[in-house]
Amino acid sequence: MIVRRIASSLIGIGLIGSFICSTAFAQRVVPIDPSLKPYTRISGISGNLGSIGSDTLNNLMTLWAEGFRKQYPAVKIQIEGKGSSTAPPALINGTAHLGPMSRKMKGTELDRFEDRFGYPPAVFRVAVDALVVYVNKDNPIPGITLAELDAVFSKQRRRKHATPITKWKDVKIKGPLAQSTIGLYGRNAASGTYGFFKKLVLKNGDFKDVVKEQPGSASVVQGITKDITGIGYSGIGYKTSGVRGVPLAVSESKPFVKANYANVMNGSYPIWRHLYIYVNKAPNTPVSPLIAQFLTYLYSKDGQQIVVKDGYFPLSAPDVQEELNKLH
Repeated sequence: MIVRRIASSLIGIGLIGSFICSTAFAQRVVPIDPSLKPYTRISGISGNLGSIGSDTLNNLMTLWAEGFRKQYPAVKIQIEGKGSSTAPPALINGTAHLGPMSRKMKGTELDRFEDRFGYPPAVFRVAVDALVVYVNKDNPIPGITLAELDAVFSKQRRRKHATPITKWKDVKIKGPLAQSTIGLYGRNAASGTYGFFKKLVLKNGDFKDVVKEQPGSASVVQGITKDITGIGYSGIGYKTSGVRGVPLAVSESKPFVKANYANVMNGSYPIWRHLYIYVNKAPNTPVSPLIAQFLTYLYSKDGQQIVVKDGYFPLSAPDVQEELNKLH
């Protein structure tokens, strides 16, 4: 239903520049819901915000922080994005106010939070992401099925592909690349993207030992850019001119589907997700004015335009209102 509706850095003036990923590409054509309103500044907002969590959300958090500080120059926002698994302990220990995650918290993470505070954290959907399978821009592969992708990355092949896939000829590539061993790029276990790909594509099978685990999404894309044999996975916001997104098919009998806004919204693209921010909020207690205004900003027309600028997909106005209702 929702689909169809739809490096620590202290952020300061002039510090964003080179940090922002250069991947805000053709997604700028994605429409913003016309019902969304521009952000309206209020008085009395100041203080410090700390954000620890998702690497996938790191650029987006930085862009939001830059826009928010234009409204409130006295606010300081510190952002660290080393992986979604770093968000729960930071919220539990009080070292962060915001916990960006590219997946939902696991049961064990929720249990630890509730053991500490007696209630679960509040979770806010902030954007939509398509997880993209990337190859080098010069790789001619027209598409890949989920079973083939599982056989490329997984030891167990739980999607029942007949044989392991280790060379490009195994996915019908001809020419000079055919006999080359496929170079596998992925994330480490701290990453929500790692867990999401493992669950949805590998059906919780184990990754092959030869996967080159990268510390961040940008590193995955950079590795594939330099490696004609490479294949890997990352959020759509990290696409660059050096890589291609491979269309996916859920089975041999289904068509290849590109990772784009229309296909995510109509449900035909098979691996998409919401991106989240977790907050320590007691039941029936509003969040602090600073956190409330930061979240209100990212749910405004201004904030969702930043989502599109960074290559992700915006929320619909009904979804935004549903999230804003959680602030109180």
